[in-house]
Amino acid sequence: MKDKEKAHELALKIAGILDEKKARDIIIIDIGEKSVIADYFVIASGRSTTAVKSLADSVDEKLAKEGTDPLRRDGFSEAKWIAMDYGSVILHVFHEETREYYRLERLWIEGANFERYGDNA
Repeated sequence: MKDKEKAHELALKIAGILDEKKARDIIIIDIGEKSVIADYFVIASGRSTTAVKSLADSVDEKLAKEGTDPLRRDGFSEAKWIAMDYGSVILHVFHEETREYYRLERLWIEGANFERYGDNA
């Protein structure tokens, strides 16, 4: 299996964990052609800072059980925008208002390089 395929599988796994925990507006963006920092972004929202932290903690815990730990984590203290770097996949969990303010997606989405995930899309 190629690295890009493994990265996509990890992005889908992260999105699935977020969906189970009722994250809102989950999207996976293929940024591999636009950047060397990662192959995919997974972006999701929570309704409160408590929800944002809980979503990020759930991903962290479930992936850690499988031996996958983030290289870096940031934003847990304020929990308005938590970023977790898994190398080929970077997870962004936003408070809904913070996500609307920064609109990170608009910088990376072009055409068909993204997919919505789950029922809360």
